[in-house]
Amino acid sequence: MKAAGASGVAVGLAGCISSTNGGGEGNGGGSTDSGTETAIDTGEVTEDITVQIAGDSRMSDNIQGIREILHNQGGLADNITVEVIAGSQVTNNRQNQYQQWLGSGREEPTLLLMDSGWTIPFIARNQIQNLSEALPDDMVSTVENEYFQASVNTAQGENGDLYGIPMFPDFPTMQYRKDLLRNAGYGDSDFEKWATESMSWKQFSKVTKEAMNANSDTQYGYTFQASVYEGLSCCDFNEFMTSYGGAYFGNPEENLFGPIGDRPITVDEQPVIDSIKMVRTFINGEDDKQALDGITGGIAPEAVLQWTEEPSRKPFTGGDAIMHRNWPYSITINGAEDVFGEDLGVMPIPYGVSADEAQYPMTGGPVAALGGWHMAMNPNAPSKKKQAGVQVLRALMQPDAALANFGLQGWIPPRPSLLDSKEASNVDVIGRYTQQLKVAGENAIPRPVTVVWPQQSSQIATEVNAAYAQEKTPQKAMSDLKSTLQQIENSQ
Repeated sequence: MKAAGASGVAVGLAGCISSTNGGGEGNGGGSTDSGTETAIDTGEVTEDITVQIAGDSRMSDNIQGIREILHNQGGLADNITVEVIAGSQVTNNRQNQYQQWLGSGREEPTLLLMDSGWTIPFIARNQIQNLSEALPDDMVSTVENEYFQASVNTAQGENGDLYGIPMFPDFPTMQYRKDLLRNAGYGDSDFEKWATESMSWKQFSKVTKEAMNANSDTQYGYTFQASVYEGLSCCDFNEFMTSYGGAYFGNPEENLFGPIGDRPITVDEQPVIDSIKMVRTFINGEDDKQALDGITGGIAPEAVLQWTEEPSRKPFTGGDAIMHRNWPYSITINGAEDVFGEDLGVMPIPYGVSADEAQYPMTGGPVAALGGWHMAMNPNAPSKKKQAGVQVLRALMQPDAALANFGLQGWIPPRPSLLDSKEASNVDVIGRYTQQLKVAGENAIPRPVTVVWPQQSSQIATEVNAAYAQEKTPQKAMSDLKSTLQQIENSQ
């Protein structure tokens, strides 16, 4: 089964790197129509009807295949036709478009593909349909009990009600060159173990340095993203910090999504400091005054401080790096037969401390930042459109439809169990790495998205980048960041 590859899986890349300030505050000018809470007739629609979905050009390009999946694998009735409105590939542009539509009470489109990184602000502004109130109980319970929990968490309101159906999650992993590691004495038994059993950052840095020494013509050891942008605060730093047991706001189970102004700010705690020291060691070597004991240094170029996803990927794809952290879209690129083929290895993100050693739940272990997209419903849509929209959602949720979309568009199935299926493993290239993706998904950490996250994110990226770049000590940068985050929290 051929996957859409970069064109499909890359949707999740955009899901990470939003730098929008469109989250707004309070109502944000949005509709507070009580229709968001009303029940929907979930019976069959008898007349011919068209349901519009706000998606992107990738969905639009694949519309015929999507329709076939909905009707053949999803069981959608023939009298319901789906159309896709192709929106921007830039996630914050899409967010702003939805804000305009929903804030003005526009009735179309009926369904909206929403970035998991900014669905919660729409929920907080009461701008999308409460699906717990609208959908049949079996649909809601299926999502709550069978889908990746981290994805579900980013589609729920404060009261636990569901406002979006996760369509596909996105999780970063660590990619590596098997052929270069063989030159350093590692082999298939190591690669098989690493596929599902994460290694520590201590071991990772040692292995990477050994491979650099054994492949002196390879320019870089480890490439990742540490530019001043959303991807640092939501994702790379979030992973480094969380893998050491650190957190933005203390216990993530209690405080990740609020309450704003009434939660501890914990970026100055030692696990966070240690994660910054580790990255400085990666870049500057063990002679850095802030180097972390036990970490082998000099494995990452200073250029990571300016790199986002694509600039960090290109050296790896071009054969100039041994290890590379990125999203699934790049697995499809790097695992192609004309690049590395089966010499591409993939493993979960390494860890600083085990989950058992970490202070907070949801921290420690092979943490992966959460990306991905949900399907939400426009509460302003006419009742018949909503009724048909429920049938479209049910069709999209069918396991066979999710697996078919994995092959067509590269949409990673939102149920962990589906990644164990033969159908998933048969998807071209990325099907070889479904177990690594499953481990990543089971250890995913969302960004702490609230209405103030856009303000906080930019401040986090600035201070963390300064600490990595030796412009500030880790302690000073995190002390300053703590004060700034507190000011933002208190302004609400």
